[in-house]
Amino acid sequence: MMEANKTLVTQFVLKGITDRLELQVPLFLVFLLIYVTTMVGNIGLIFLIWRDTHLHSPMYFFLSSLAFADACTSSSVTPKMLMNFLTKNNMISVFECFTQFYFFCYSATTECLLLVVMAYDRYVAICNPLLYLVVMSNRLCTWLISVSYVIGFLHPIIHVGLLFRLSFCRSNIIDHFYCEILPLYKISCTDPSINALVAFIFAAFTQAITFMSIIISYIHVLFAILKKKSEKGRSKAFSTCSAHLLSVSLFYGTLFFMYVRPGSGPDKYQDKMYSLFYTIIIPLLNPFIYSLRNNEVLGALRKLIK
Repeated sequence: MMEANKTLVTQFVLKGITDRLELQVPLFLVFLLIYVTTMVGNIGLIFLIWRDTHLHSPMYFFLSSLAFADACTSSSVTPKMLMNFLTKNNMISVFECFTQFYFFCYSATTECLLLVVMAYDRYVAICNPLLYLVVMSNRLCTWLISVSYVIGFLHPIIHVGLLFRLSFCRSNIIDHFYCEILPLYKISCTDPSINALVAFIFAAFTQAITFMSIIISYIHVLFAILKKKSEKGRSKAFSTCSAHLLSVSLFYGTLFFMYVRPGSGPDKYQDKMYSLFYTIIIPLLNPFIYSLRNNEVLGALRKLIK
């Protein structure tokens, strides 16, 4: 009888970043500028790589794929958040909520795998430069990117499928700025222990395997760089790898603290800051991290402007 009298939730309310009304318009302008810059930076980088034949190499092929994943990550979250800044009705249907989480998880998983692929590319380029074009053939590059996107497509199906076993009847308020999976567990009437365990296992496994693969690749790269006799060669290799390592550190650091750290989720404001970083700030920074210290990209940009 008690179960029959419960009213199941069909829509959620996204509380957003803050409840303070006087900050809604300024935050809208700030995040609108960030979103426009993110899309221009990532799509512009893809266009630049596509247009300039000097950038038609495996490294830039992977970089353009990463830029596309970043654009997808930002687009899965930011447009809805911008709408909510300007409206009092912050409603989102259950289907839209699950769909938003799916696309975020899809792009985030794909980005993890692409960072591994890029680390492997740098390993081959620096440790086996004479065999680079043979090993990193067009066929292998296409295969590596395709596998990254296919796994990214399949991974969130597991979590979204498990979300459908949950019922929401106590509250429909998600204390977040997008449909993040952990706040959904908190308002579920059904015991979310299985969901939380699966999310933790997959997050820990995915992040551990991909991160360790990147670290192992760069340990080999570091030893190879230190063996180089040419100071110019060492400087160029360090410059190329440092951008990738910075991007990896920012991305994995925030994901780890959000999903894998012990007692994840006690501080809602802290969790929102972590989420802001990997959903909005990192996609903004990546095109600049990879471009500003890359003379070939800067050269292609100068040619395009001229």
